[in-house]
Amino acid sequence: MASILRVNTLTDASSNNSIATSTIFNGTAKAWIFTNQANAVDSYNMSATTDHGTGHYTNSITSDFSSANWLISHEAGLEGETYGLYLEDASVAKTAGAIKFKTNSNGNAVQDASKIQQICFGDLA
Repeated sequence: MASILRVNTLTDASSNNSIATSTIFNGTAKAWIFTNQANAVDSYNMSATTDHGTGHYTNSITSDFSSANWLISHEAGLEGETYGLYLEDASVAKTAGAIKFKTNSNGNAVQDASKIQQICFGDLA
């Protein structure tokens, strides 16, 4: 049998720090991933990266967002160098359940990245 706990605010044991449950629902990361050479090192609500060839990847979201209107922040690179991450064709790059992207070096050439980190915020379905 399932139970429901209904509260408006959560607080710590000393009642010094509190937060509205709406902030937790709306303001926390709903998915994140850290990959090393397209292998997931650690993640939450995202599966391992699919490698589509040099510098082209897709990360799948385990529990979909309610739409494609969510926010992503990401970075990639080799040791000591940061690459730009660019969404692939905008019409298919970000859906409720996946992110298709490419990594570009400073010279704007598509290259594989040794590390990729992504974090996603939005409403889950």
